[in-house]
Amino acid sequence: MVKFSDDGLIPAIAQDANTGEVLMVAYMSEEALRRTIDSGQAWFYSRSRRELWHKGATSGCYLNVRAIEVDCDEDALLLRVEPEGPTCHTGHRSCFYRKLGEQGTEAKDTQAADTGMVGELFRIIKERQRTRPEGSYASRLFEGGIDRIGRKVVEEAGEAVIAAKNGDLGPIAGEVADLWFHSLMLLAACGLSPEDVWAELRKRRK
Repeated sequence: MVKFSDDGLIPAIAQDANTGEVLMVAYMSEEALRRTIDSGQAWFYSRSRRELWHKGATSGCYLNVRAIEVDCDEDALLLRVEPEGPTCHTGHRSCFYRKLGEQGTEAKDTQAADTGMVGELFRIIKERQRTRPEGSYASRLFEGGIDRIGRKVVEEAGEAVIAAKNGDLGPIAGEVADLWFHSLMLLAACGLSPEDVWAELRKRRK
């Protein structure tokens, strides 16, 4: 059951399904919701233009909907999406790229940008997992299964620690990047996503 307002609309929040980052807020009519469900891509209703709009139809930056959830009062929707490119019309990944009090379109939330990079990398990994392109390193690892990916995680963790203990600061970032990449591979192989990690970290936050 979904409760539309007197003007026939309901607010819809789009959230990255992989990172948990909030991307945008818009409104849906009953028809926009139906088209979203039928097409698997986000449709909204423009209150200013008074018409339906298919997100990404002109920019190519579609929102592929993986789940739609309704809040406890049934008067707001949460769309868990996988975006194709930046969501905001300004070119930013999220419409929420400024903190209150900041001016101009260049102000960015560094944490959101970093989280977005993880999400972008994970989307590529998931695509490699699905399509298995010939010659792809990720494809070869997925073919080896969790055992092969797990060995790489252990290997990269060891190399990062060795670099740190040797005081070899130059390669540490590269070794940690390798560790993170293979850890994301392991999540994908297990059917999990970075959002599962963020959720666990949020539970531990005190």
